[in-house]
Amino acid sequence: MKQFISVEDVPGVPRLVDIALDYKHNPFRDKSLGTNKTLGMIFLNPSLRTRLSSQVAARNLGMEVVVFNIDKEGWQLEMNDGAIMSGNTTEHVKEAAAVMGQYFDIMSIRTFPGLKNKEEDYTEKYINQFIKYAGVPVVSLESATLHPLQSLTDVITIREHWQQPRKPKVVMTWAPHVKALPQAVPNSFAQWINAWGEADFVITHPKGYELDPKFTGNAPIEYNQDKALEGADFVYVKNWSSYSDYGNIISTDSSWMVTNQKLQHTAQAKVMHCLPVRRNVVIADEVLDGPQSIVIKQAGNRVWAAQAVLSEILKNS
Repeated sequence: MKQFISVEDVPGVPRLVDIALDYKHNPFRDKSLGTNKTLGMIFLNPSLRTRLSSQVAARNLGMEVVVFNIDKEGWQLEMNDGAIMSGNTTEHVKEAAAVMGQYFDIMSIRTFPGLKNKEEDYTEKYINQFIKYAGVPVVSLESATLHPLQSLTDVITIREHWQQPRKPKVVMTWAPHVKALPQAVPNSFAQWINAWGEADFVITHPKGYELDPKFTGNAPIEYNQDKALEGADFVYVKNWSSYSDYGNIISTDSSWMVTNQKLQHTAQAKVMHCLPVRRNVVIADEVLDGPQSIVIKQAGNRVWAAQAVLSEILKNS
C-alpha cells in the first residue's frame, strides 16, 4: 500500500481488517517496524480520536511522531497553482509540503471542506496538493469528502461484533444536527461497506439528503426511517448536510433522532457513531448509555485501524 486516501488504495478490505484485529490482540508484535521512521501529522482542523489513536498506533510500531497544527502554528498556505501571492497567504503548499516531505517518512493530513463550493471540495484540492508535492506516502486523517481511517474502524467493529453465518443488516441513518456537517463520514462509510461486500446495506434519510452516488453505489435508499430500521443488526447514526443543495441544512426534523423507541424496529441492533456526538439531538442519552451502544468500543478500534494502515505503508516502503 503506497498511500491511504480511500478504499481504492487498499488491496483488500478483509485482509486489512484481519491485520487490524491481529494488532488488537498483539499490539507490539511489530514494535521495531517503524524504528528510525517519523510520522508527520498535519492538522488544518481539530481532532481528538484521529490524532490520539494515530499517535498511539505509530508508537506501537516504534515510530517517532511530530504533530503540527498548521492552522494555528504555521503560515497561512496558498493552495492554488499559479497564484499571485499578494494577499493573506504567506507560503505556497509547493514549498510547505515539499519541505515537510524532507522531514517525515510518512505524512498524514487532516482537512475539512468549506461546504461552499462543491466542485472545489469534491476535487479534494487540499489533500491532493500535499500528495502532489510531499514526495512521501500520505495518509488521510479526513479530507473534504472521505474519512477512510474512520470507515476502516467501522468495518473492524462490525466484523468484531458479528459472529453469525449470515450477512448482517447494516443501516446508516441520517440524524438532525445544529450545524451543517460534511458528507465525508457517510460517503466513506458507504464506500467501505460496499467494497467490503459482507453486509446487507441500507441508507435512510429525509428527501434531499441523497449522497454522491459514486460513494453509495447500488445501496438502497429508504426515506421511511422506521421501515429502514426493521431487522437491522447495526445502526450507524450520522448527520450530514445536503449534497444537492450543497452544504445546507434542509431538515431539522427531531423525529429522526435515534431513541430506544426507534430501536424497537431493529433486531436489537448495535448502535454506532463516529463521535463526537450531540446528545439528545443526534442520539438520545438512553441509547448512548444503554447496552446497544458500542460507540466507545468503536472509538477504541481507531488505534488498530491506524496501526494496520501505517504498518502496510512501512512494509511497502
